[in-house]
Amino acid sequence: AHDVLVEVKKTGICGSDIHFLVHGRIGDYVVKNDMVLGHESSGVISRVGSSVTNLKPGDRVAIEPGATCRTCDVCKEGRYQLCPDVKFAATPPHDGTLGRYYAVPADLAYPLPPHLTLEDGAMMEPLSVAVHAVSKLGALKANQSVAVFGCGPVGILCMAVAKALGASRIVAVDIVPGRLEFAKSYAATDIFQPPTLLQDETRIAYSKRSSAAMKEQLGITERGTTGIDLVVDASGAEVSIQTGLRIAKIGGTYVQVGMGPSDITIDMSVVLCKELLVKGSFRYGPGDYPLAIALASSGKVDLKPLVSHRFPFNDARLAFETTRKGKSEDGKGVIKAIISGPDVDINAV
Repeated sequence: AHDVLVEVKKTGICGSDIHFLVHGRIGDYVVKNDMVLGHESSGVISRVGSSVTNLKPGDRVAIEPGATCRTCDVCKEGRYQLCPDVKFAATPPHDGTLGRYYAVPADLAYPLPPHLTLEDGAMMEPLSVAVHAVSKLGALKANQSVAVFGCGPVGILCMAVAKALGASRIVAVDIVPGRLEFAKSYAATDIFQPPTLLQDETRIAYSKRSSAAMKEQLGITERGTTGIDLVVDASGAEVSIQTGLRIAKIGGTYVQVGMGPSDITIDMSVVLCKELLVKGSFRYGPGDYPLAIALASSGKVDLKPLVSHRFPFNDARLAFETTRKGKSEDGKGVIKAIISGPDVDINAV
């Protein structure tokens, strides 16, 4: 009675989709049966339940793809992303959104302003991840500095949110020059390409060397206005995490949004002696989708430059393969690939 049926029009490919496709698992989430992928989607309302009053057939919406129980402790305290019974799209055993239709509770279908496209709507999911990491957990304020490790879509969007919130300095870190160039053109004020790991060099030793080089090259200090108030790791790479903790200013905040190997080593004395506030960021929670839509609607975040590749529904396999390789046959690097719904023109945004 409280659900809506959405005819899916646009779906973005996420790194987690690729991980499930290639490895069949992410941490404790294991694919045991056939599973539909996709969770970054938008579409048009097809049908509404008998108790739904705020939506009607034909409305264009962004889909928040995780239905929660609404009655457990974390749901009631406003952290529903931690609900133990969440039914999240394309997380085993639940099917994803990459099909003709997808049903969600009505309050998880967010109307899109007329000037935002359905592609923009699909991008609200990764943008909400960035909003959650930077605004809600990172609590970034205007005129503060932020460093973001990893210039994939989520990292780039973390920079975009930081810029929209008035960050004075946004440092992008990645090992791929092309990604750094895009970050600089899009939202970053500074870029840093870490040095190469030396033969027989431990990762802890490397992170000390890399963070020292970053501080020297960019004039970063551990105190004062030239310090980094917020570090966001969107890579999940062990050396990035180790370096990020060393880059954060004394008393600063570190947010982990990228998911990587579970068995990593960090120097806890760095966390302790600098009294860092270290937080894990998991998906998004109350208010994150509305803020994401508001940032895009107001023009503070422009999502269009991030869509690098478009595929018709029947070429979904090629879309996943292209995203996995990181570039298409013509050599163009992938930032975000969008798959259109069945019978939907790829150029109909």
